[in-house]
Order: sequence, then structure tokens, then C-alpha cells
Amino acid sequence: MSGARGIPGIERAAATDLPVLKPFGEARAAGAADDLTLSRFLAGLPWWAPAALALIVVLWPVAAYAQGKFGLAQATDALVRWIPFLLLSGFLLNILISVLTMAIGTALGLVLGLAQISPTEPVRRTAWFITQTFRNSPWLVLLFIVMLAFPFEINVFGATIAIPDWVKAVFGLSLPIMANLAEVVRGAIQSVPSGQWEAAESLAYSRHQTLWRIILPQCFKRMIPPWMNWYAILTMATPLCSLLGVEEIVTLSRQAMVAENSRPELLVPFYGFCLVVFFIYCYPIARWTLRLERRFNVKL
Repeated sequence: MSGARGIPGIERAAATDLPVLKPFGEARAAGAADDLTLSRFLAGLPWWAPAALALIVVLWPVAAYAQGKFGLAQATDALVRWIPFLLLSGFLLNILISVLTMAIGTALGLVLGLAQISPTEPVRRTAWFITQTFRNSPWLVLLFIVMLAFPFEINVFGATIAIPDWVKAVFGLSLPIMANLAEVVRGAIQSVPSGQWEAAESLAYSRHQTLWRIILPQCFKRMIPPWMNWYAILTMATPLCSLLGVEEIVTLSRQAMVAENSRPELLVPFYGFCLVVFFIYCYPIARWTLRLERRFNVKL
């Protein structure tokens, strides 16, 4: 270092204002001061600070109720009066929409998934395009398109048949479910080792016989867990239909609150009830899905 000081230009370079990349140790030591300051601030908080924050979060709705004339007990009584209406006329429609949508989406998704592994290239490319289009499209946008594009009624041999909004919602939700289940079918088929295709070919099986007698029976148990998972996701997505006027549980909750003079104190009980109902219905499905995944786990 003593010899380097005598080299011309070294001292001028040390005084430059150009950015200089410091060694890792120095950079880490320079940034440690800020982290240490934040750590000291958090460590310096009293022990009751988190409890006070939690207490504020809990008491905030109570304070809001206290400021109004409509108390928490009255809001709960209003909810209890409307529960049969919300469940029988609202949530049952959510379940009906989810079941019919899953049935249509499963049938179309099976066809679309098989088309993606077709040896015919035009069929394979067309199926891939349809799958990716509806798989990567927002569900709410598809619902709006179907609601506005489909007619409200059709004439068949002189008879007028009305198409209710919930039927159009079923078709609108079937499109993304179809595309996602098509990917489930394609992935399950491709997860089967290729040696089984070769073994079936050596036994003079046709492609159709190999697919339906050997490959698909192994795929069904692999498709059940993701199929159930998509059903739970679909059920939780059915409240999107409320934005389009379908009288499911969220729409009927709004109507019930309007009938109760649209008091803001009713928002938490009514929408909280919707949350609890969906959780009670979907949580067992999620737990059952995990059990099936462990049972049908394929060890390669």
C-alpha cells in the first residue's frame, strides 16, 4: 500500500464522486444500522401494545353500534328473522348453480382435455386455443358477456321460453371451469408413464382401447382431488352472480337489509352470516380433498 501511494493518479481516483461498489462486508455493515434501529423500536414497545391494538380492532364495531340507535342485539334479531329466507331461497340457489356448472364443465372439460392429446394437429391446436382463452379470462367478464349476449327468451315452435338469469350464469361459469378441468384431464393423462402406452401397443391395442381401458381408469383417481378443489372454488365464486342480479344469498342479503331500512349496522351480521355459511359448506370439501390426495398419492 505504501508503494501504491507513489503512483500518479491513485489519490485523485480515491477522491472521485463516481459510484463505487463497496465490499459485501462494508455494505452489510452500513445497512445494519437501519435494521438495528427498527429492531430497537419494536423491542422498545411495551408488552401491552399488541393487546391494545387487538382490543381496538375488537371494540371498533361495538363503538360503531353504540353511536347508532340500532344496537347489536337488534341487528342479530333481524338476521335471525331472515335466516330461513337466506338459506332456502338464496344459498340453495348457490348450490344449484355450482352443481349444474360443475356437471356441464366436467363434461365439456373431459372432451376438451382429450382433444388436447389428439394425434390430429388441427384438433389439438384448436382445443389448446379454446382452453387457454377461457382459462385466462376473468370470470366476471365472461359472466357479463354471457348475460348480455344470450337472449332473455327464445321461441321454439311458436312457444316462448324464458331464460332466467341464473341459467345464463351457469353457462357463463361453465366456460372457465371447462377450461381448467381440461387442463386437469390433460395433466392426468400425461402423468401416466409412457411405458404403458408402449406396452398396450405391443399387445395390439388400438389408441382408443388403450385410452379407455388402461390410461383413463388410472387417471380418474388422480383427477378427483383437483376436481373437488375446483368445485369448492366454483362454489365460493357463485356470489359473483349477485353483480348481475341473480337472486342468490348475497343478493337476498342486500334485499333483506333494504327491507330493514338499510341500516349500516346490519352489514357485519348479514355478510358475516354469508361468510360463515360458505365456510361451513366448503371447508369439509377442502379437508376431504386433502384426504383423497393422501389416499391417491401416486409414488413414481
